[in-house]
Amino acid sequence: MVDYISYGRQSISVSDIDAVVQVLRSDFLTQGPAIPAFEKAVAGKTKVKYAVSVNSATSALHIACLALRVGHGDTVWTSPNTFVASANCARHCGASVDFVDIDPNTWCMSGKKLRQKLERHQASGMPLPKVVIPVHLSGQSCDMRVISDLGRKYGFRIIEDASHAIGGYYRNSPVGSCRYSDITVFSFHPVKIITTGEGGMALTNNRELAQCMTLLRSHGITHDPKQMNKKPEGPWYYEQLLLGFNYRMTDIQAALGLSQLGRLEEFVTRRNELAQIYDKALEKHSVQRQFIPEDNLSSRHLYVIRISAQNHFKIFKALRNKGIGVGLHYMPVHLQPYYRSLGYKDGNFTEAEAYSKEAISLPLYPDLTDGEQEHIITTLKKLI
Repeated sequence: MVDYISYGRQSISVSDIDAVVQVLRSDFLTQGPAIPAFEKAVAGKTKVKYAVSVNSATSALHIACLALRVGHGDTVWTSPNTFVASANCARHCGASVDFVDIDPNTWCMSGKKLRQKLERHQASGMPLPKVVIPVHLSGQSCDMRVISDLGRKYGFRIIEDASHAIGGYYRNSPVGSCRYSDITVFSFHPVKIITTGEGGMALTNNRELAQCMTLLRSHGITHDPKQMNKKPEGPWYYEQLLLGFNYRMTDIQAALGLSQLGRLEEFVTRRNELAQIYDKALEKHSVQRQFIPEDNLSSRHLYVIRISAQNHFKIFKALRNKGIGVGLHYMPVHLQPYYRSLGYKDGNFTEAEAYSKEAISLPLYPDLTDGEQEHIITTLKKLI
């Protein structure tokens, strides 16, 4: 008898536990040495210059928008096929939000539709985006070279929402390198590739952006005399330079993240092995799978299949009843009541809407056993 199988869960080792215990026995539970050590390690892994840890990817998206001076009168474009935080971050800055529909094969923001939308807006005098936030759905990178080229042509900045994608590669560059963007954001939620419990990180190659986000995560306060408006009055002295937030990560979280980072390649390899087993088992069945270009490596946060809309609810419910915790990633953001109240409606982004009526996320995480995956596949085949 197979117990309930969730769609995702963390993998915690003895080494992870020991790392956290070591911090608990130390002098610092927060704002200590584990945080810069974790940031340095992630920056090294992704080949980026600066990494700013925070308490969630949502916080990272918020301070990324603020660092790029998103505010009232600005517009931010993102994907409708994402968690609401990818859009909410702009609203928290007072900006308007619009969406770019997804590619029918990768299910990520469509570079073609982004270009067409930019052309329409420019031709009609409608506002162009100040920032575009492409979302790397399920660990698969968007076509960032195309988006970057459009950013240079039309003058917008880019935040990669790579919450799903640490450990992945795009055109042989690690996701997070910011080769094609101003800022990249990672999530370390328990179901993501590595975890800090809750937590996130913003990465950039721009020193000024890094300094701004570092201030914003901690009330806008600095203890660095080089950043102050006047000479420090004593060792106690600090200055608030910006209106910031308490978005700091703790040393407890950072220690767990640093330990987990040591198994990043192991996690991504195992996730891809499990995905390949799903691929082979389902290749002769009437399901659509996410297209991944040959020069990309997905970190495989999710394994999503698309089935006919007619059978979607029946199969989804039957899998849940069999103890298989499938999910839907995602309901279109623009059809949430809050965004409907801003004027969005059914039919605005047809690819994302069709996707949501057909998508099922199957369980995928490193500790998923062969027996559990066999149970999932056997059950699914009977249903479809």
